[in-house]
Amino acid sequence: MKTIPFLLTCIFMAFPAFAFEVQKVTDAVYALVGEMKQRSPANLGNNSTHGVIVTKDGVVLIDAGGSWKGAQRIHEKIRTITDQPVKVVINSGGQDHRWLGNGYWKSQGAEIIASRDAIEDHKERGLIMLAILGNLIGDQLDGTKPVYAETDYEDTYSFTLGGLTFEITHAGQAHTPGDSFIWVPEKSTVFTGDIVYVERILGISSVSHSGEWIDVFTEMAKLDATHVVPGHGHATDMEQATADTLNYLTNLREKLSAYMADGGEIFESVNVDQSDFAYLKQFDSLAKRNAQQVYSELEFE
Repeated sequence: MKTIPFLLTCIFMAFPAFAFEVQKVTDAVYALVGEMKQRSPANLGNNSTHGVIVTKDGVVLIDAGGSWKGAQRIHEKIRTITDQPVKVVINSGGQDHRWLGNGYWKSQGAEIIASRDAIEDHKERGLIMLAILGNLIGDQLDGTKPVYAETDYEDTYSFTLGGLTFEITHAGQAHTPGDSFIWVPEKSTVFTGDIVYVERILGISSVSHSGEWIDVFTEMAKLDATHVVPGHGHATDMEQATADTLNYLTNLREKLSAYMADGGEIFESVNVDQSDFAYLKQFDSLAKRNAQQVYSELEFE
């Protein structure tokens, strides 16, 4: 019986550790760009992009990482940028890589901030996320436990650190019920979490709402930010964010609305033409699932 655990250990050890790409966005602002593949033992659940803002009084981190070890790896990367301690961690939404590393950061003395809707989502889905992650990253999940933000807000929250202002807005449900965007006006930079995906296709699940997602994106776009740090993909500008996220959502809803008006059934909705977005990574694995989920939404609108 000892053979199976030993073989699993060997398999996990065979995965080379994934190191985030550090992308400088602007002065003292960085994106840690993770893999755009599935969660794995190599990436420790960090198939996501995270924001790092360095101030004279400490670091603000956007999103905690997908596991205790995933948070440690993020910290290792931050130490290649600055010796400043991480003072604040903002959970931008409900996905595992946005918050399951909270326990590590709490042990480091960081304040953790999230919207109330995000915290409720964490509490409702946390054990399910841990079970799924256990299958995907194995014993690399060791040490990871649900830890919730101690500072919360309903719609907006702001604070200053080291001379920089951080304005957090929860404008509604997008990829998850508690998604927020974080605006740093002195840097003309917005951190969007899963409100924006670039370079890879976004995922629409049962806890998403594509229609409200469009509204949330539109509210975020009013900031007219020079720099956009997405939840997946490299830091970019509003033009690419619009092309890869807003236009995808709008196109899919329009195509499915027309399909349903012609009497189309949910089982065949997977064949609705999404080829204009086939350039996005993970298209083949997510596009059909997205179509069925949006069909289900539109049935009740």
